[in-house]
Amino acid sequence: MLDAWTLKVLVEVGERGSFSAAAQALTMTQPAVSRQIGTLERKLGVALFRRVPRGITPTAAGEVAIDEARQILDRIRGLEARMSAFAGLSGGHVRIAGFPSANTAFVPEAIRRFREAHPGIEVSLVLAGPEAIRAGGLDLALVTDWDDVGAGLELVPLLEEEHRVALPSRHPLARRTRVPLSELRDEVWIEGAHPDCLGPLRPLAEALGGPPRIGFTCDDWNGKQALVAGGLGITIMSTLAMSSVRPDITLRPTTPELPRRRVMAAVAPRRTPAAGAMLELLTALAGQAWA
Repeated sequence: MLDAWTLKVLVEVGERGSFSAAAQALTMTQPAVSRQIGTLERKLGVALFRRVPRGITPTAAGEVAIDEARQILDRIRGLEARMSAFAGLSGGHVRIAGFPSANTAFVPEAIRRFREAHPGIEVSLVLAGPEAIRAGGLDLALVTDWDDVGAGLELVPLLEEEHRVALPSRHPLARRTRVPLSELRDEVWIEGAHPDCLGPLRPLAEALGGPPRIGFTCDDWNGKQALVAGGLGITIMSTLAMSSVRPDITLRPTTPELPRRRVMAAVAPRRTPAAGAMLELLTALAGQAWA
């Protein structure tokens, strides 16, 4: 059976073109390197190198063997890196997906704190849904109870969001402590992308006497706020977005009160230590400023 050291010797000889140069790089003697390659050739039953005027060069079989050896050594290094992550969170990679309102402040703060606590772990913020976790392309996704996550994932509660109506600051109802939904019946509403949308808020439709009159649809967070600030419509904003609201927008609770929405982290039941550490940090952060 071949061993990793023999493969390393093979690659060094192939890259350096001589037994003596490989021996120097590996802190070995030239005869020891020569014997190692000779033993390998006998095991494989083929010649791996041939002599040329200035050293040695791989045979056709040698080229294939060197390429395979490089790939095997790369996989061994990858295995060692992943196992070191299990040993002490000294390395690894965690991929997280949020949604626009969560990405305004909550997720960036979580990533900032995570990188401070675990500088050896790479963090990626990606655009993907929880189905990417099952496919292996994502470690953790923030979702709400408005999402249909499907089976096979663990849902860890993070926080409950409140909803406020977002009005331009010069709107007559912005001076109210609470805004009766019945007085918003004739307003133009701004819809957004799921889950930053008007959503399944049944009390809203009931109080308005029917579905809200959608005048604009905008999935860009800054664009949606600009439409409100410009007096072109009103919308609903939730807890995770409230820290990033423009100063020319006023948020007010409603009567009747709109139902809360749960925010959760979707993760695989079997997860890496890096993903587990991110989950712990998100849980702690959700219990602080965003509680």
